[in-house]
Amino acid sequence: MTARLYECRVTHARTFPLRNVFTYRTYLWLVDLDDLPSAGFRARDHLGDPRCGIRENLDRFLAARGIDRPHRVLMLAHPRVLGYVFNPLTVYWCRRPDGTPACVVAEVHNTHRQRHAYVLHTDERGRAQTPKQFYVSPYYPVDGRYRMSLPEPDARLALSVVLDRPDGHSFAASVRGRALPAGAARRHPWSTVVAAARIRWQGYQLYLRGLRPVPRPAHLPQEGVQ
Repeated sequence: MTARLYECRVTHARTFPLRNVFTYRTYLWLVDLDDLPSAGFRARDHLGDPRCGIRENLDRFLAARGIDRPHRVLMLAHPRVLGYVFNPLTVYWCRRPDGTPACVVAEVHNTHRQRHAYVLHTDERGRAQTPKQFYVSPYYPVDGRYRMSLPEPDARLALSVVLDRPDGHSFAASVRGRALPAGAARRHPWSTVVAAARIRWQGYQLYLRGLRPVPRPAHLPQEGVQ
């Protein structure tokens, strides 16, 4: 495939103890890790050794978990723009030589320059569940369980992540987009900066409304993940 660009609408919805919903626009690239475009995809922005390639690091990460080297990997992510990038969620769709899905890797980044990768075995609709193991929002502890819907994109992109918490409340995020010609990236030169700023601004607004951060636990990097 050639690289594909998606113009996206991202929505975050919190219901408790304060209701807060916000949406922002951005764009994401879908790229083949064996045929990366000239856009700014750098190993240091993703899992593994920054001195190696993204594909090599992913292969090592999966091998350490008993998963054979995928025949093909598509990655959905932001590239660096003017030296900056922020990827709240990077998704890797991994396929075997016969074209069947091997797994999906959901790599979550927080605003403390930390990351954690979840290996998912999704059903035919791209759905999977996994315990939360990583500090993301400063107002939630590391508990609960994610329900993820991560179908491989085509002309449309439709992803969602719901965090079900022990207290019965949930947090939801969704990404909806449509494929555009790659040159459309010029319309959004500052989208990654804006996305990071919007997330931080919403956190500040919640603080002003009375929420207080939960202490961030020490993060032990996964084997093979810096």
